Amino acid sequence: MAEPSTIARPYAEAAFRLADAKGALADWSATLANLSAVAADARVRAAIGDPNFSAAKIAGLFLAILSGKLTGESENFVRVLAENGRLDVLAEIRTQYEVLKNEREGVVEAEVTTAFEMEAAQVADLVARLEKKTGRKVRARVSVDKSLIGGVKIVIGDKVIDGSARAQLAALETALKA
Repeated sequence: MAEPSTIARPYAEAAFRLADAKGALADWSATLANLSAVAADARVRAAIGDPNFSAAKIAGLFLAILSGKLTGESENFVRVLAENGRLDVLAEIRTQYEVLKNEREGVVEAEVTTAFEMEAAQVADLVARLEKKTGRKVRARVSVDKSLIGGVKIVIGDKVIDGSARAQLAALETALKA
């Protein structure tokens, strides 16, 4: 069986092309977030996996739950996913769509892990520095991990900037063993 990312890619690209052509990237982002949330519900997952439910019935379930929140195009998208048995990869479709959207908008996601809570001014300063370094707009998600001891660890795409005390201590330990 193919990987979920491989299965989701053409659907994410189709949704992106449709949204981009209509100038509705943010709207589709919200739609895919809603669809992913519905698909993540345990009862909905059970219905998706139940061979006794037809594709039309499962699509109808999504449309009923999100009644009034979907456009005609997004309703058709749900129907296509249901007919092809792909509602179970909605979370991956959303993830890949967001990557395409961020690329178009020149935005990069940064995972910032700190040893202690950061004040808003500190986060803003860090984001400004990252934007200068990357040349792109940075959207940071900050979390706290006390095991870092001190400092900060930043992950942007496949790049890692580890300025944590734990990483520095590990480097010192390695140097001393050599």
